[in-house]
Amino acid sequence: MRIKQPARSAGKISELPTPVLVVDLDVMEANIASMQSAVNRAGKALRPHAKAHKRVAIAQRQIGAGAVGVCCATLTEMESMVRAGISVLLTTPVASRVKTDRIAALAAIGDVAVVVDHPMQVSLHEESGAKLTVLVDLDIGDHRTGVPCDERAVALALAVEAAPNLRFGGLQAYSVSGSHTVGEQARMAHSRAALSLAAGIQQELLARGLDARRLTGGSTGSMNHDLSMPELTELQAGSYPLMDVAYGKIGGVPFAVAMTVLATVISASHADRVTVDAGFKAFATDRPFGPEAVGIAGARWEWAGDEHGFVFGDSLPGVGEQIAFVVPHCDPTANLHEKMYACRGEEVVEVWARC
Repeated sequence: MRIKQPARSAGKISELPTPVLVVDLDVMEANIASMQSAVNRAGKALRPHAKAHKRVAIAQRQIGAGAVGVCCATLTEMESMVRAGISVLLTTPVASRVKTDRIAALAAIGDVAVVVDHPMQVSLHEESGAKLTVLVDLDIGDHRTGVPCDERAVALALAVEAAPNLRFGGLQAYSVSGSHTVGEQARMAHSRAALSLAAGIQQELLARGLDARRLTGGSTGSMNHDLSMPELTELQAGSYPLMDVAYGKIGGVPFAVAMTVLATVISASHADRVTVDAGFKAFATDRPFGPEAVGIAGARWEWAGDEHGFVFGDSLPGVGEQIAFVVPHCDPTANLHEKMYACRGEEVVEVWARC
């Protein structure tokens, strides 16, 4: 006979085994409220990108604050969100029957929309038989995904509209480069120029009688400028609940850092550095800069291996002491950690699994 074990306290941050991903709930919830307030004032909808955190619990808080649903980048994220009763837009086109069959299964149980940038993708979704809302993904300058903003975009929208089981749901226009353009004025100019390309296609489709009113896109970095564009109806900002070093460097982004990686000093044998138990497997280091130590003036993290990092500086902590780091890039760092520990003050109050 199995004996039920008594519930245990989640404990304190200092008791967690490092390296560990920690979120300050008070800061995160303030960020969520601030973004939702800005979107409401602009008269837009907010559909935040869940790829930034990959946690159903955070998505539920965003929806509780007023978001209309979430964006997802992968089918795994999408499946977790749909099963939690959350409306999802899959922002990455898919190009295999294996994936369109999985999407069709989700469409049977939840509110699902997808994007396309090629006629083949339209055919695959049509062949799946799913009743789907389909948006045309536009290339507004980055050449990553999206159909160019010319007659090809119009033809693709018409192909979606003609498919009996598909409903044309509007346009997606996301500027990768616009999100991290340095400087407020430069970012505004970049964002407006990029979205203006999408606005031209939107007007063309409306003139042809298609319901192209929905234009979804934008980001945390460019949100102030995205929200001022009358054509944009839905903001896809993702990083704002958590934040990272990268957003701190571009200037003018009005959200506080809520997520850190906590590490422990495991060696202090040299006068100019200590070694922590947080290396490449603790931080996504796709940026040209590393994590930043919290509360240690002048400290500098350097790679020392998969599981190790150097921290250089004066007055460094000793062996057994902990250091919190703001991560270089929140999205892939959140993906590296199976668990995220949500805290209020020093108390761990929730533990969230990754999608």
